[in-house]
Amino acid sequence: MNTAEIAEIMRGPIEERKCFLVDVSVSKDNDIEITIESEEGTVTLDDCIELSRFFESRFDREKEDYSLTVTSAGLDQPFKVPEQYRKAIGKDVEIAIKGGKKITALLTGADAGSITVKYSAKESVDGKKKKVMVEHTETLDLANVNSVKYHIVFE
Repeated sequence: MNTAEIAEIMRGPIEERKCFLVDVSVSKDNDIEITIESEEGTVTLDDCIELSRFFESRFDREKEDYSLTVTSAGLDQPFKVPEQYRKAIGKDVEIAIKGGKKITALLTGADAGSITVKYSAKESVDGKKKKVMVEHTETLDLANVNSVKYHIVFE
């Protein structure tokens, strides 16, 4: 079994559950992990159970010795596919930019190769002694970004 084959087989059932595929990994020991995310809302336990059952109906454990995990993409995990960026529009995200800069921003747009964000930062401004908050809107090329993930605040 390879990841492309698994992704192709699972795509239809995943989409039927109003989810999308985030990742498929297969270890050298044939441990298979299928990671999904809901188009709207959250992935339910029923989603994972039904997709696991579908997978097991397609592959015979007697012929293919494998372990299977169907899981949801974690809120603390970096985004991997364009659908995750689009789903996060309107939400705060943490962005690690190549070169070491990190920002927390509102994701306002996303396409195949870039994201648009809005954030505020204290900066020196001509004519002011103290730093002031300056609002920025930037479009970042994803090739220059190490990771993007949800900004989680515990209250």
